[in-house]
Amino acid sequence: DQAARAAAAVGLRFVTGVEISVSWGDDQTVHVVGLNLDHRHPGLLAGLARVRSGRDARAGRMAAELAKAGIDDAYAGALRYVGNPALISRSHFARYIVERGFAPDVKTVFDRWLAKDKPGYVRHAWAELHEAVGWIRAAGGVAVIAHPGRYRLTPAGRKAFYAAFRDCGGAGIEVVSGACTEAEIREFAGIAREYGFLASRASDFHGPGESWADLGRMVQLPADLKPIWEAWN
Repeated sequence: DQAARAAAAVGLRFVTGVEISVSWGDDQTVHVVGLNLDHRHPGLLAGLARVRSGRDARAGRMAAELAKAGIDDAYAGALRYVGNPALISRSHFARYIVERGFAPDVKTVFDRWLAKDKPGYVRHAWAELHEAVGWIRAAGGVAVIAHPGRYRLTPAGRKAFYAAFRDCGGAGIEVVSGACTEAEIREFAGIAREYGFLASRASDFHGPGESWADLGRMVQLPADLKPIWEAWN
C-alpha cells in the first residue's frame, strides 16, 4: 500500500506483485512471479506465511553452516539488511559477508559460499509449483516464470518444467530479464511461442552493484509476442 501511494504521487504506474520460491525436481529452486493480484487475498497470504516461516528456519541453519566455515554472527548480520525479517534471504547473508571483508562482491559470495554444494548452502522444501500458481490465480493474478536462464535444468527437465507450469495454470515467462544474453532472449521467445505463454520482462534489480541491469533499462520484447501487461490496460 505504501508503494502504491508513492507511485500515485509521482504519476508512476504501479502493479502489485509477489515472487514465490518453488521446489522443483532434484533439489532445484525456481521462482514464480505473480503480477496484478489482490495482495490482501487470504489464500495468498496464508501460503506466503508458510513459505516465510520456512525461510526463517533455513536462515538459522545457514548461519550455523557459515559459522563452521569461519563466518560468525551471520544471522544477526544479515538481519541488518532486511526490511522485513520474515523475508530474510541468501542475498542478505551475502551483503553481510561482503561487509565483513570475506569477498569483494555479492556474486563472489554466492560462488564461494551460498550456491548449491557450497559451505553455506542449505537444502529446503519451498512451495510446490501447483501451490504457488494456485495462490496467485486465486488472488486474481497472472503467474510468470521468473528469470528462466538461471535454473540448472537439463533440456528434458526444462521441457517438463514448462509443461507442468502451463498445465497447472501458469501463463507467462520472462523473455527478457536482467542477466539475459541475446541468445537467451531468442530461446525464451521461442519457449513463449511453443507453450503459448504471455511475455514479460524484468530487471531482476536487487540493488546498486548487485544486479545485471539498472531499473528502467531493459531490452524490448520481440514484436510478435503478446506482453503480459497488455490485458491490464
